Amino acid sequence: MTETPIDPVPVVEIARLGQHIGEEVRIQGWVYNLRESGKLLFPLFRDGTGLLQAVVFQKNVSPELFAQVRSLTQESSIHARGVVRADQRAPGGVELDLHVLTVLQLVPASDPYPISPKEHGIDFLMDHRHLWLRSQRQAAILRVRHQVIRAVRDFFDNEGYVLADAPILTPAACEGTSTLFEVQYFDDKAFLTQSGQLYAEAAAMALGKTYCFGPTFRAEKSKTRRHLTEFWMVEPETAFAQLDDIMHLAEKLVTAVVARVLEHCRNELKTLERNPAPLEAIQLPFPRISYDEALSRIQTAGSEMKWGDDLGGGDETLLSKQFDRPVMVHRYPASAKAFYMQPDPERPEVALCVDMLAPEGYGEIVGGSQRIHDLNLLRQRLEEHHLAEADFRWYLDLRRWGSVPHGGFGMGIERVVAWICGLEHIRETIPFPRTIYRIFP
Repeated sequence: MTETPIDPVPVVEIARLGQHIGEEVRIQGWVYNLRESGKLLFPLFRDGTGLLQAVVFQKNVSPELFAQVRSLTQESSIHARGVVRADQRAPGGVELDLHVLTVLQLVPASDPYPISPKEHGIDFLMDHRHLWLRSQRQAAILRVRHQVIRAVRDFFDNEGYVLADAPILTPAACEGTSTLFEVQYFDDKAFLTQSGQLYAEAAAMALGKTYCFGPTFRAEKSKTRRHLTEFWMVEPETAFAQLDDIMHLAEKLVTAVVARVLEHCRNELKTLERNPAPLEAIQLPFPRISYDEALSRIQTAGSEMKWGDDLGGGDETLLSKQFDRPVMVHRYPASAKAFYMQPDPERPEVALCVDMLAPEGYGEIVGGSQRIHDLNLLRQRLEEHHLAEADFRWYLDLRRWGSVPHGGFGMGIERVVAWICGLEHIRETIPFPRTIYRIFP
């Protein structure tokens, strides 16, 4: 049996071709576009790391190769070989003098790729989300998302936190029973998690500093540009922490995330036409204002919100536009917040909690609090919220044995990505968004 000879020419990712000027390389990818100018062909290839313009001059190649390149269709998959040339006019500052092409799959002209350079409606693009991801804009968003997630994990690793992921299937509510997705669980019922926080609290009592990171679900019938029914959230919990500790941790995390994106995603931000200047202003410390001050500010700006109300999306926008970096609003009325939040001992009608609002009108990206650590008070709050104590007996156990002041927060990845990328709608921040009206594809 004769073995297939190994091609000595290396396969190089498009993003790294600048390191191979004058060398022969192979690239593998897809046809993004094809432009023709007389006896010159300019196929544009993509491989997931970038775009590459190739050049095919009719007199320098065989008639068969010229015809093969000329027949290429959008999204056909290929292997190409050629010599890398520097050209600052080309995407990425390089081009490929192509002399060998292998077509793996030619998209038939009779059944063309459905997303063409023309304008498409958002419903059409969402129905073809599995293909829309191939566009330069959508790929840029996903690369930013990747760096955001890397930054989150690196930050908590460097801060000494231990990852302890929470279950997705849970027996009870965390953030209120009205936004639960119920699922059949053998002969019983369960719910898709709204938050991993309660489980992260248990892990913090074992590990001191811990976090969970995964998908969460909210059955809110919300149609706003800030809401998804399935989203990813990172949730740290810290034993012996008070509200000020939580706020400091949150601002350090967000600053680290923005810095990582600015370091690694300048080209992506350029693709998205995102002005980096507002992101470069994200420096410590962040402003901190009380709920009372926030209420005064937004009432002055025209809001009809009253004391005791939670901030709505419009209120958050009015407030956040008054700052050039995220603002932390603390000590909301306890009646507007979750059952587990510790009341302020100096003013029990407010909770020791905080929401971080992103600038430029992007709303809440972090929500956290100091947690109730007193067993009797937690029981009282469960009763006030009409939650069955039996469903939370394990959570109450954390206050029976070794209870300490502690706290944490949740940061929604999609909202952070929407803000950093300057996106109008959160649905572009996740590969396959789930909303009140969409579960396909």
